[in-house]
Amino acid sequence: MPPDLAAKLGENVPRYTSYPTAPHFHSGVDAQTVHGWLESVETGSEISLYLHVPYCDKLCWFCACHTKQTRHYAPVAMFLRSLHAEIEAVARIVRGKGRVRAVHFGGGSPTMLRPGDIVALAKRLRVEFELLDEASVSVEIEPNDMDEARLDALAEIGMTRASLGVQDFDLKVQKAINREQSFELTKQVVDRVRARGVKSVNLDLLYGLPYQTLDSIGMTVEQALTLTPERVALFGYAHVPWFKKHQTMIDETWLPNSAQRLAQSRLAAQMMEAAGYVPIGLDHFAKRDDSLTMAAKTGQLRRNFQGYTEDQCETLIGFGPSSVSRYRQGYAQNIVATGEYEKVVSAGQLAAARGIEFSRDDRARGWVIERLMCDFSFSAIELVERFGDCGEKLLLQASRLATAASGELLQLQGDHFVVPIETRPVVRTVAAKFDKFLQGGTARHSLAV
Repeated sequence: MPPDLAAKLGENVPRYTSYPTAPHFHSGVDAQTVHGWLESVETGSEISLYLHVPYCDKLCWFCACHTKQTRHYAPVAMFLRSLHAEIEAVARIVRGKGRVRAVHFGGGSPTMLRPGDIVALAKRLRVEFELLDEASVSVEIEPNDMDEARLDALAEIGMTRASLGVQDFDLKVQKAINREQSFELTKQVVDRVRARGVKSVNLDLLYGLPYQTLDSIGMTVEQALTLTPERVALFGYAHVPWFKKHQTMIDETWLPNSAQRLAQSRLAAQMMEAAGYVPIGLDHFAKRDDSLTMAAKTGQLRRNFQGYTEDQCETLIGFGPSSVSRYRQGYAQNIVATGEYEKVVSAGQLAAARGIEFSRDDRARGWVIERLMCDFSFSAIELVERFGDCGEKLLLQASRLATAASGELLQLQGDHFVVPIETRPVVRTVAAKFDKFLQGGTARHSLAV
């Protein structure tokens, strides 16, 4: 990597799981706005659902999710009553319109729910919404939570994909992030999930963690590959202690620098590719016959708050505190504070508190950014066909970027603007060039790599 490009490794830029990004959401999009957006869901359209469980029984210090630790189940039970109420409120508005293509349970730790509550929640969704027979049901699993009863409950609700957090198997690294989880335990959960008919297993790995080295991440990837997961997500640890105070438990002197982070990510990627996994976008890998690989090959790969996905649904409805929904008109985020969320939805109201409505320019920039993040390229012809004069303005911007610094960040190849191979580790930096909100904004972001 050229020295001037290597310097960009230390830049702080958004992860671009949405555009515009969440720091630019505002209170002008509220419950009344979202009520109208829900009413406009087209009859017969396919939608996706996301359910956020904002609790964990142990707080991992690396985590940047909206969650809180609890050693008692009473707060979880109270939250679940509110979650059921929110599902009912939304369903009253969209009932008979959208058919559910995908359901994702995230958190926090959705698997800390008691088995009966897991089943009851899934039944509520099936009562209130029309789930397609082939709908996917993905669940984020915390291996330390799992027992036979919970595994049986997940099988009963029709889980089709299990996503297990691994991070790193090195004990020194695990202690530094307050997340001890042995390889043996992880293997047991993977084996028991598969024994119950689940065909797709995803493992989440992290690089850039405290005390992490090339040796430790190499060992972790080697062990993870023995589990033959269908997918692997390789995320860079986002150290954002100004956003998540518990990350102050991690001493910054324990963290690898930007060059070491890049070396770790490259080693892990090389090992996974050598094992036959196909690189997907910036940080995912999948088996050659996986649906994510097929989506990438056909230009159908998408990106949302859960990462890379083959989900083509225009509408994604989020339930639970802090969850983000995407509608044709824009993004909406629920109230973040769990207590306030419970108060509002228990009164039969929608929980949306902030968001952003798309302008034509937002749609055009969002399309460019998503294609860069998914394909490392975009078609100049398609950009203009889709977005007209807004697309033409972005073409001028792309052309200037392609001629600057000898095309270091972007090159014109035929009718496509392409991110050069050596630049792809910092594709978020390239995408940021098309972010009109970034300059002059006050939000702080994680490292580019």
